Amino acid sequence: MGTFPTPPNPVAPSGSTALNQLELPQVVTTLPEHIVELVASMHDVVSTRLAHPRRFRASQLKALERMLEAHEQDFLDALADDLGKGPVEAKMTEIDMVRVEIDHAQLHLSEWMESKSVKIPLALQPAAAKIEPQPLGVVLVIGAWNYPLQLILAPLVASIAAGNVTVLKPSELAPATSALLGRLIPQFLDQRACAVVQGGASTTTVLLKQQFDHIFYTGGERVGKIVAVAAAQQLTPVTLELGGKSPAVVMDGASAAVARRLVFGKFMNAGQTCVAPDYVLAVGDSARALEKSLAKVITSFYGKNPLLSKDYGRIVNRAHFDRLVACLEDGEVLIGGGYDEDTLKIEPTVMINIDPDSPLLREEIFGPILPIISVESFDAAVRFVNARPNPLVAYLFSENPRLQSAYGDQVRAGAIVHNAPNVHLAVPTLPFGGVGTSGMGSYHGRHGFERLSQMRAVLGKTTVVDTMRAVYPPYTWAKSKIIDRML
Repeated sequence: MGTFPTPPNPVAPSGSTALNQLELPQVVTTLPEHIVELVASMHDVVSTRLAHPRRFRASQLKALERMLEAHEQDFLDALADDLGKGPVEAKMTEIDMVRVEIDHAQLHLSEWMESKSVKIPLALQPAAAKIEPQPLGVVLVIGAWNYPLQLILAPLVASIAAGNVTVLKPSELAPATSALLGRLIPQFLDQRACAVVQGGASTTTVLLKQQFDHIFYTGGERVGKIVAVAAAQQLTPVTLELGGKSPAVVMDGASAAVARRLVFGKFMNAGQTCVAPDYVLAVGDSARALEKSLAKVITSFYGKNPLLSKDYGRIVNRAHFDRLVACLEDGEVLIGGGYDEDTLKIEPTVMINIDPDSPLLREEIFGPILPIISVESFDAAVRFVNARPNPLVAYLFSENPRLQSAYGDQVRAGAIVHNAPNVHLAVPTLPFGGVGTSGMGSYHGRHGFERLSQMRAVLGKTTVVDTMRAVYPPYTWAKSKIIDRML
């Protein structure tokens, strides 16, 4: 779900007025020996079935809800410290997203936990069969820095609902949020069933050497591969929520509404969103229409100087900032292009005539730079998308049902979304996840519950009447004919 910069902590540049005032906390690293003891104790808790009963699961979901309510302002302050997020955007995209997941899980928990009866073939009757959800055990959730609250707590909701005990590893690149979670989680949730581990890459390395029953990772492809390899050593199943270059195909006659939705989707969280439109494929004359309207929309959203807007965030750290600024030289800046080294802010920027070898076209941008690439036709746009790795989401801006159907048929992505970037994440009944290099497995709502459960098969037959005599050896000619008819 984005790229992971290499520095272990956000770097405040010298002379920074805004960042120096924040005094970002240093996340305390959990000692390796404590991690080993913690995971072992979690496995002991699993054997007691503490987290299995519905009442316990419901109480933990309620406690998580109380934590968000009681400390909403603390979380908003932490998110402002870590990423410069304005309070409205932070509440909408972080706190409210988790609340939606909690509310949905509370409403449907009893239904999800029920066993589901399935039909038995006539040849095997009389018998009864069902599928019953069972907790997996100990789940490790490794969060990401770009949405450091949502992307650690939404998987936690699924894990609690499924009856697991959970180890949380928040991102050290969002130290204020990570420290706050480390302080509050033990106050509100049962410490036997949920623990927070703090630290950087070395801490994650120690964690990945422990035995878990499922690992849930959100982040970049490079680290995703490391997680997958480590999990494979112990045959631990994984959910990988990664990212990629999500395209937005815009058909002829792009309206002002299209421009507004592109600006909203792309520049939320200063472009540091895994499902943000990574680039635009403008079909026909839509490029010209977008060039006229995007600048007006950006000004209407963020003012004449977006770097001063309270609704516009900053880049997470110096390394990420420098990488994005270097990309501004790889094409023609049509809109924006300004930046402030002290506050780590980059203006919402639209670029054209991109160098084909630029990282803007080869790597996930994960920042407030939107390339526009002109293509001749819808078919050309589809070929462009399909020549690249499968994206997390593929957007199409068109009201034409035929094109919408064709886009879904021809493009392979984690999600297909028409005319509304980013909003599919807010639908708890839709699965969220990638495909191929953009991830494996999905969650949200029931999909998360089932992802973090064992959907166990149960079958029973009576021995009072032995209806299986026909399949016992020795296999005579008559028995073989009976078996053929039965099966």
